[in-house]
Amino acid sequence: MTQHDAIRPVPQQRIREKVDDYMSRRDYPGVERHLRYWLEEARLGRDERGELMILNELIGHHRKTGERDKALKAAEQALGLLDRLDFGGTVSEGTTCVNIATALNAFGENARALELFRRARAAYEANPGASPELLGGLYNNMALTCVSLDRFDKAEALYAHAMDIMGKVPNGELEQAVTCLNLADLIARRDGMEAGERAICEWVERAAALLRKSDAPRDGYYAFVCEKCAPSFDYYGYFADAEAFRREAERIYAGH
Repeated sequence: MTQHDAIRPVPQQRIREKVDDYMSRRDYPGVERHLRYWLEEARLGRDERGELMILNELIGHHRKTGERDKALKAAEQALGLLDRLDFGGTVSEGTTCVNIATALNAFGENARALELFRRARAAYEANPGASPELLGGLYNNMALTCVSLDRFDKAEALYAHAMDIMGKVPNGELEQAVTCLNLADLIARRDGMEAGERAICEWVERAAALLRKSDAPRDGYYAFVCEKCAPSFDYYGYFADAEAFRREAERIYAGH
């Protein structure tokens, strides 16, 4: 290999930190400009590992902004890279498949999402080095897809796994709060609002308590979770909680 052909790795950690900085200010166009720039740099430098990382960031970004076509295009490119890098059965394969499947679920492609969640689960569970946070995210998001497909028993079992795992990791209360609201949605879909009212209220109130008591840093991610959960509190009639979490998100985004 000549010096001209040598791989020039992109600074993955610095790229992620800058994404977090843009997200803390809700500068979504800035996120995309930043990632597109480094994606081109990774390709020019023949850094396929860096390219895969950036594509994963883009998939998540476009999921959050609701840009289906862009998300799915990045997803296809990421799947192609997994094959080229021979990452089958690795944690990297699991993480990429979870990310793509979560986007597919968000855009209503639930059958395909479930296939990729199963692929991710096989990769994670075969690797003792997979972190609890990764497994918790997998189970939570896979359960969402099962609910979309009316596979309620499977979803409840997956949510139970997620709650147990995230209860053992630092600042896991944030993800547990999201899971609680997801369980409320499961009950509402399966049993109906009236029949499931008591159980729904229990899960919603538990979610609010977890968000309030969490020792997680009041940073951009905490603000994102508050903002993400607020509509669910509104939906179930917990208007004061919804407003309180929206105000907290706005306070953090404003830098106060």
